Amino acid sequence: MSLIGAIDIGGTKTAIGVVDENGTVNHECELSTDPTRGFIDSMQRIRRKLHEVADEAGSIDGIGICCPGPLDPFAGILGEVGTLPGWQGGSLVKGFEEEFRVRVAVENDADAAALAEHKWGSGKGTESFIYITISTGIGGGVILGGRLYRGSHGAHPELGHQIISDSGPLCYCGARGCWESLASGTAMSEWMRETESELGVLTAAEICGRARNGEERALRVTARESYFLGLGLSNIVTLFTPEVIALGGGVMKSSDLILGDALAVVNRLCTQVPVEGTRITLSSISSKVGLLGAHEAWASRFL
Repeated sequence: MSLIGAIDIGGTKTAIGVVDENGTVNHECELSTDPTRGFIDSMQRIRRKLHEVADEAGSIDGIGICCPGPLDPFAGILGEVGTLPGWQGGSLVKGFEEEFRVRVAVENDADAAALAEHKWGSGKGTESFIYITISTGIGGGVILGGRLYRGSHGAHPELGHQIISDSGPLCYCGARGCWESLASGTAMSEWMRETESELGVLTAAEICGRARNGEERALRVTARESYFLGLGLSNIVTLFTPEVIALGGGVMKSSDLILGDALAVVNRLCTQVPVEGTRITLSSISSKVGLLGAHEAWASRFL
């Protein structure tokens, strides 16, 4: 049975493990990404941890890496990633290939998650499927005809930067009112801070906790989140009419507060397509989607 070293790089933490062809994650561990220490330092620490988990597994047959974009998934070269400052131009392939002597596949993290969810999760058996993560930011991967959709030159579609309201907040992408700037966990924190400044900075999870306790100010934030989440989903349903949309990410841990009203927005606005033909659900492998995605990045590239 083939064993793949799986690496899920995030702006805050990096998960590392060994995944077999049945989707079982073994020898999992985490370390702080700490991108401010520099690309070379982080890669060295990740490779050391991968050696440890590979030794525990016995050996690995390849390495899959998923990482926030923009990046070139075929060359493994990073662009200007907002959550990984100073990493631009770094190669996610070279050091691992030289040190482990196996083939390495790199994929955008949202695309990798879509591959994993399509193989093992809520999208299993579908021809058209979209995975969306709502967390610090918003990203997504698109499966059409049972295959990962890539744009021109292999580009990854940035679903989180569709413009919802051009009078909205300015995003680092340069646009005002993109979906990420209105419906991400960061957007929830920012809006709470701007409207209730005496509370200081609260995370999306803290806001949802207060809303669950009935706090009126927090409930206003979750209601706003539901509305803008629903607007973005309405656009995606209207444009793609996929069989399934699976939602993951930290904000969806509070889906009981948000998702019902968001789906009501979708049902109200999607009048030109058969909205009942798209099932919107939660990710069924959310806790392991990054490592499973790294495995599928390798398997889809080399198998």
